[in-house]
Amino acid sequence: MVPSPNIWHWPEVYEEENRAQDVHGVVYAALREACDWAGRDVLDVGCGTGFHLPMFAATARTVTGIEPHPPLVELARGRVRDQPGVRVEAGSAEQLPLPDGTVDVVHARTAYFFGPGCGAGIAEAMRVLRPGGALAIVDLDATAHPYGEWMRADLPHYDPAAVEAFFAAQGFDLRRVDTEWRFPDRATLERVLGIEFGPRVAERAVHGTPGTTLTVRYRLHVRRKPRGLEIP
Repeated sequence: MVPSPNIWHWPEVYEEENRAQDVHGVVYAALREACDWAGRDVLDVGCGTGFHLPMFAATARTVTGIEPHPPLVELARGRVRDQPGVRVEAGSAEQLPLPDGTVDVVHARTAYFFGPGCGAGIAEAMRVLRPGGALAIVDLDATAHPYGEWMRADLPHYDPAAVEAFFAAQGFDLRRVDTEWRFPDRATLERVLGIEFGPRVAERAVHGTPGTTLTVRYRLHVRRKPRGLEIP
């Protein structure tokens, strides 16, 4: 496992970040359009504290969250303790604790699936999906100003073009989704930027952000499992 540099160490601040992200729900809308989960079985890989699980549970038949970090597993279980049809299990993207062909949607948001090197997780997702099911990967778009510019400054070896080419070669569709992040105050914005970037880039991002809102673009990559015989 590669430790997550933000949620593993600052889950309370990451919770503030989740609440601020995509205030108009356009990522959720794009997901529903691409792979509606109403009445279906959903798997959320790298679910963290389980922030997205109740949203899926509102219409899904069942929801399973998978998280490798034990403290986050407990937080996620606490969040959905009273919700029927929702469970959280310890596990990894490379070794999902589910039988073959048992879910309809595999969702991963800013977790594990970051481009070259995640082939084992893609293969596992295809294994647990039913024919016609979809693997939906939501990640930040490092080509878009201003957030993507800060990402590239903070991660100089990250090549967004190479990442997108990797997913295209793996048979994923790509949709770009523009969102608004809205924070209740400047202090919350500064805390969130402080866990997302190193000190120098975080300071630059804070000074480059007037007010309490940010425009942030996401990438939505979707790959479907064939309904018929798949020939390697």
